[in-house]
Amino acid sequence: MLTIYEDLKEKTVSTSYLYRGKIVNVRQDRVKDGRGKEAFREVVEHPGAVAILAVNENDEAMLVRQHRQPAGEVMLEIPAGKLEPNEEPLECARRELMEETGLNAGRWQELTCFYTSPGFCNEMIYLFLAEDLSQGDPATSDPEENIKKEVISLPRAGEMIADGRIKDGKTIIALQYAMLQKKYTYE
Repeated sequence: MLTIYEDLKEKTVSTSYLYRGKIVNVRQDRVKDGRGKEAFREVVEHPGAVAILAVNENDEAMLVRQHRQPAGEVMLEIPAGKLEPNEEPLECARRELMEETGLNAGRWQELTCFYTSPGFCNEMIYLFLAEDLSQGDPATSDPEENIKKEVISLPRAGEMIADGRIKDGKTIIALQYAMLQKKYTYE
């Protein structure tokens, strides 16, 4: 028996790689849907990533500011990073928080996971809440990264989302989640 969505599912008929890189691969898939219609899909393969909403005892979020070449601007974001081969998301989150902020967290909670842009990319981000923060080793970011840390209250972060100063999707999702859970309003 077919489900009502069976005709929407696509099966891959063939795949050809257009590019293989350090972080992403790009492929073109020929697909056939449940009605027999064929089409081509361009897919960016990404190993996945983590993002960390680190909140201190004053309900302030630890954010990082860095230039993002695809966007062509300096952006304010929660700490995040790419999963290494065979690395568990929580292990990656702990590593990235330390590398980007120099902080450890006594409490970790996986909030959700989501596709960043499923229309063309398979990247999955695992979003964590990190609390009970303590200073660890000084931040040791990737030598290719140029990052500045910022501490912002959750209500102020909400204002920055509303007025467009925070544009990063994972950061917006994380901060909105925190504000909904704690029932914050903009100042």
